Amino acid sequence: MGSLRRIGIVGGTRIPFARINTNYVRMSNLDMLTATLKGVADRFGLSNERLGEVAAGAVVKHTRDSNLTRDAVLAAGLHPQTPAYDVQQACATSLATGILVGNKIATGQIAVGVAGGVDSASDAPVIVQEQLREIVLSLHRSRSRADRLRLISQLRLRMLVPEVPNINDRFTGLSMGEHCEQMVKRWNISRSAQDELALNSHRLAIDAYDRGFYADLLVPCAGLAQDNNLRRDTSIEKLSRLRPAFDRQSGRGTITAGNSTPLTDGAAAVVLASEQWAVDHGMAVQAYLVDAETAAVNYIGPDAEGLLMAPAYAAPRLLQRNGMRLQDFDFYEIHEAFSGQVLCTLAAWDSDQYCRQVLKLPARLGGIDQSRLNVNGGSVGLGHPFAATGARILASAAKQLAQYRTNTGRSARTLVSVCAAGGIGATAILTTD
Repeated sequence: MGSLRRIGIVGGTRIPFARINTNYVRMSNLDMLTATLKGVADRFGLSNERLGEVAAGAVVKHTRDSNLTRDAVLAAGLHPQTPAYDVQQACATSLATGILVGNKIATGQIAVGVAGGVDSASDAPVIVQEQLREIVLSLHRSRSRADRLRLISQLRLRMLVPEVPNINDRFTGLSMGEHCEQMVKRWNISRSAQDELALNSHRLAIDAYDRGFYADLLVPCAGLAQDNNLRRDTSIEKLSRLRPAFDRQSGRGTITAGNSTPLTDGAAAVVLASEQWAVDHGMAVQAYLVDAETAAVNYIGPDAEGLLMAPAYAAPRLLQRNGMRLQDFDFYEIHEAFSGQVLCTLAAWDSDQYCRQVLKLPARLGGIDQSRLNVNGGSVGLGHPFAATGARILASAAKQLAQYRTNTGRSARTLVSVCAAGGIGATAILTTD
């Protein structure tokens, strides 16, 4: 097999992200992922190129989406001999696909691949009641007319009322927002700090749009040319007037609709390749995926860790393996599931007690310069289609690094961090050289 090859990020494309029940209300996961892969094919001239593979996925899926990524490859007009498969790791899905495709490039199994993700909150599956499901399946298995009549006689009108879709945790029964409320209380994260981070998420994203940063990262879709969650008129005053969304009873709730990500529809993809493939195809590598680490925490029981705290565990392992400090980065891309979750992670890294006693480190990791955090906006402002966020971050982080190198002549690094449901956290290091 020989030595490992470097994993280049050539660039990425996504459709604009849309709040639930807006522009993409009639679009499926397949529609959105197909539109994104078409954008990738057009931008990078890949329509007639047999790729090593395409890996993507969705968190909220219909049964018809069982072979979603391969279906999208064919629907998008990519080379029909391009293999494809689905991956699902909650909100870390398309960071996970980037790692998987990247590892195959590093080992020489493939020379180029596409990693992505898609999710529709608008097109969530409607679930029938369990009693009705059991009767329908029993009818399908029945062998006699008498059995079928007996089963039909058990049907009741109330069984036709569908169950309300939700993504609450299977073990705790709590929503992600309720889990995050527990975290911000534990870490004493103030409402004002959460609102300030949310405001910056919008302002930095709007500034990035205004200076054209997203111009070649987006392909218009369904009448939308930019993410429609962004609010130019938002302010600390407006954010501070919003009521708590997940803890409305204690008087101590601080997480609101304004400092949380909205339910969002969208898709994103990123092209990864070996250096030789990029040279052969006349393309520049924007950044390199150097290494990655995924962690999981126990968020159940009396000594439970916070559901969204796994990146706090993953990052020090990643840093140690690469001989780096937390401060050795020019940019930080931390997924903002909630403003409070980002601030909890930063507080944990800066806590000597937590780093020593929980993470078993010799000392605290320390703080970061928050002016380097999510410099082109984050998930609170841009939106968060669950499985698409990782690819969105990889593509924008790579472009930011390439621009920095062009403008300054200096090399640079970015630390990527994504929390996910199920107590999962994924981190990665990107660099210009």
